[in-house]
Amino acid sequence: MWARSARVLRRVVLLLPLLLTALALLLLPRPTQYSPPARLPSPPPPPLPREEAHIQNSITEDENDIPVKGINQDIEDEPRLPWFMSGGEQRPWQHDPGAKLFPEDAPGDDRIVQQLTYTLPKDEDVPIKKILLANGLGTWGVSGGRTEFIRNKCPVDACSLTADAREASTADAILYKDHHIPFSVQRPPYQIWILYYLECPYHTASLRPTSLDVFNWTATYRRDSDIVAPYEKWVYHDALFTEKEPERNYAANKTKKVAWFVSNCHARNRRLQYARQLSKFISVDIYGACGSHHCPRADPNCLEMLDKEYKFYLAFENSNCRDYVTEKFFVNGLQHDVLPIVMGARPAEYAAAAPLNSYIHVEEFAGPEELAAYLRRLDEDDTLYNSYFKWKGTGEFINTYFFCRVCAMVHANSRRQRSAHYTDVQAWWRDGSCTRTDWRPPQSP
Repeated sequence: MWARSARVLRRVVLLLPLLLTALALLLLPRPTQYSPPARLPSPPPPPLPREEAHIQNSITEDENDIPVKGINQDIEDEPRLPWFMSGGEQRPWQHDPGAKLFPEDAPGDDRIVQQLTYTLPKDEDVPIKKILLANGLGTWGVSGGRTEFIRNKCPVDACSLTADAREASTADAILYKDHHIPFSVQRPPYQIWILYYLECPYHTASLRPTSLDVFNWTATYRRDSDIVAPYEKWVYHDALFTEKEPERNYAANKTKKVAWFVSNCHARNRRLQYARQLSKFISVDIYGACGSHHCPRADPNCLEMLDKEYKFYLAFENSNCRDYVTEKFFVNGLQHDVLPIVMGARPAEYAAAAPLNSYIHVEEFAGPEELAAYLRRLDEDDTLYNSYFKWKGTGEFINTYFFCRVCAMVHANSRRQRSAHYTDVQAWWRDGSCTRTDWRPPQSP
């Protein structure tokens, strides 16, 4: 009996520390309940290309307090858009002496975004550069003085416009539209002469022989111009996101196939003949002087009809010329809910100017019959057809602020002490720039 009591006593002694520990834990104050954070921190964004990183990081101290979408929203949640985009607030503040502004800086690039985000040092007093418009202010639809630069809030606004021919000897740059107008004054060595063309070589007048070697810069739709002036410029909101799933079915309720609005029936690239061949294999409705359908050009319902009734639109240029992509593609095509079929510039040049997978180029096919077969396939497959609309909502067509960029370039040219000169601007403009057929090399027999 005593042995059993001894064993029980030993067990109590051994369990006593454990019992005391448990009692102490019960008497301790309970910790507050853990709640996970409402939102985990966002991962760091991937590194941007140099020029885009410059845009997003260039926030002045005053700008840090400006909300993007709402009060106290983190900037990392949604990067602010640059100043030249809709709702954009981000403005450049740091001068980049190595900015890629000129053709030799970035061959093959239009450099428009780089020019729009160029700025001068903030701690310098810069001179006002005078730009003479040789054809007058009215030709450009602008006001004299600094109005154009101040009103548009150009990052480089230290410029003034004039149309006074008496200032030809003191202007920093003279801008000529379509032709050269000689001034009877001596040209200073620092003065920049710029030749602007809107249309393609087939529709621009030739210069006099004495005017071929007098220009320093060109301003045209071509990407190798000093100042690229395209009909439209597409920019993604985020270069890493070039597509998203369409929010609706762009093929829904559309019962008609191909439409085309055209008035010039004698284009050099024989676009009308191509369209008529195409119509042998798929329905093509031609509106205007060259077809049997009619809809007044001023009637807004004509283009609305594309959104509601047609799946395809022939965005055929009147000339097959280098980089020549006009409103026929951007406005009639991309800015409506219809898939453009293009003819004009080379396929690679459309790819450089257009949103990704937003059109069909005729030179991707052996001929009209093969193109029609693919269009019929798209007509039968809504998923495939809608894949051409994934670009919508990923970016926008921007205002390229031509005179803002002219001002920035004139200042940058002076700072770099850059010297440029066309020995024969007409040869640059015309030689090999256009073709009367397509761009494909001729097939060997």
